[in-house]
Amino acid sequence: MMISGAEIVVRCLQEEKVDYVFGYPGGSVLHIYDALFKQDEVKHILVRHEQAAVHAADAFSRSSQKVGVALVTSGPGVTNTVTGIATAYMDSVPLVVITGQVPTAYIGQDAFQECDTVGITRPCVKHNFLVKDVRELALTLKKAFHIAATGRPGPVVVDIPKDVTAQVCEFDYPKSIQMRSYNPVVKGHLGQIKKAVQLLQEAKRPIIYAGGGAILSDAAPQLTELARKVKFPVTNTLMGLGSFPASDPLFVGMLGMHGTYEANNAMHYADVILAVGARFDDRVIGNPEHFGGEQRRIIHIDIDPSSISKRVKVDVPIVGNVADVLDEMIKLVEAGFRADAGVGDWWKQIEEWRGRDCLRYRQEQYIMPQFVMEKLYEVTGGDAFVTSDVGQHQMFAAQYYKFDKPRRWINSGGLGTMGVGLPYGMGVLMANPGATVACVTGEASIQMCIQELSTCKQYGLPVKIINLNNGMLGMVRQWQEMFYSKRYSESYVTSLPDFVKLAESYGHVGMKIEKPEDVEPALRKAFTEHKDDLVFLDFIIDPEANVFPMVAAGKGLTEMILAEDL
Repeated sequence: MMISGAEIVVRCLQEEKVDYVFGYPGGSVLHIYDALFKQDEVKHILVRHEQAAVHAADAFSRSSQKVGVALVTSGPGVTNTVTGIATAYMDSVPLVVITGQVPTAYIGQDAFQECDTVGITRPCVKHNFLVKDVRELALTLKKAFHIAATGRPGPVVVDIPKDVTAQVCEFDYPKSIQMRSYNPVVKGHLGQIKKAVQLLQEAKRPIIYAGGGAILSDAAPQLTELARKVKFPVTNTLMGLGSFPASDPLFVGMLGMHGTYEANNAMHYADVILAVGARFDDRVIGNPEHFGGEQRRIIHIDIDPSSISKRVKVDVPIVGNVADVLDEMIKLVEAGFRADAGVGDWWKQIEEWRGRDCLRYRQEQYIMPQFVMEKLYEVTGGDAFVTSDVGQHQMFAAQYYKFDKPRRWINSGGLGTMGVGLPYGMGVLMANPGATVACVTGEASIQMCIQELSTCKQYGLPVKIINLNNGMLGMVRQWQEMFYSKRYSESYVTSLPDFVKLAESYGHVGMKIEKPEDVEPALRKAFTEHKDDLVFLDFIIDPEANVFPMVAAGKGLTEMILAEDL
């Protein structure tokens, strides 16, 4: 049967079991929108800005085990997606972004709403395609989903000219695909795995350092099992939170720029590091020269060979899918590993570091942001999906909300994109209907995609917005206070809206909370009495609250600034 290119796109989405497409219509994709209208299997979510479409698809993917899908028109529709695509690329999130393009005969002619989609997105995608023949459309989309979800995941863009969506051909969607030029390694080298286990057995000061790759590969069960068998301390990156239960005594907290005192010291002074799906980035190890000053042996598991020894030279590289490699390690550990062999003194040292209680804070007359996060954890029972924007509030959430499960902490780690929190909450709820979702944000971040309050109203998405409102760009102000002699250049936000009235104008519930004693009651009311409503909770917090510990730029992990030092 001959069908149009637009119908082929929709049939391909059906074959891939796509539940939702997040998008915004325009001239170049109207044939596709018409095809979507004629069926009920693939549902479309109309956002209010194309950037939010990609963010929502991104969070849909992060909070599930599926590929997120976005659909936008050509020109400004495409350019509006670039921030979302780059965000997903930096955090290795599998997406397929379908973009409209002007008719093939007009490409390169500066046609209305034309842009070089392939050229613009090339630096921030795993791969991209321009489809000029309708007969190649189904195969290309199959490749796109395959590339996005396998190996190190990432976003793939498929650019489709409008005339291609109008042309007709027979529909033939392959059940599986093999690409000669793309064959990611899955199974780790057994010899290398044996070397790794031997190093772990010999370690006197070991640490397991797990990042986002442990979550993307669904390896949290294996990571937890291995850590408990060997009884080693575990630390997570910002993106790895939830891959190991934060409530477990083996967990020493997040490491890095705003990591705990015990995690950073344990990472720095460890004699053997087992790096699991992490990449030793600048926010994790601080100054590479300082980090390289200690003698240690490093085991690095990653599916992307280019990530191994990229920033830090490793001793035992293991290329493969994290879950598969950990399965093999567990077998070897079970065959004869002596847990606690010679690491008792190491744990005594870690407990001494823990004794500093680096996250303690004083409750002032203002609401402290740390207090809000602690109460959020209590009220939700630690079982919420927490989405976050970027700034101080993001760090407070990471430090004070204990994530015991993977895929519950949804934030922009690599790119650090303000504005993601609300569309992330939308995507999480579409992937997890009925879930408890809290969007932790600030008065500046929330305004970058605040138009999505309209989308939430249309689709009945009861996100609870936890706005930590200090009246200024918090993280910018903190850096200016500490490193720019309190020259607060453009860090004040002096024309803020009344967020309660703004939320109500969109048809939602708004609350303003100004006293510490009102924090818990407001949260309980939002999550119980208004369970099915979007609630905007505007917490007026201490305007001078800072995030500690902190490793300043250019400093090493052990050169932390603690609140007690100031």
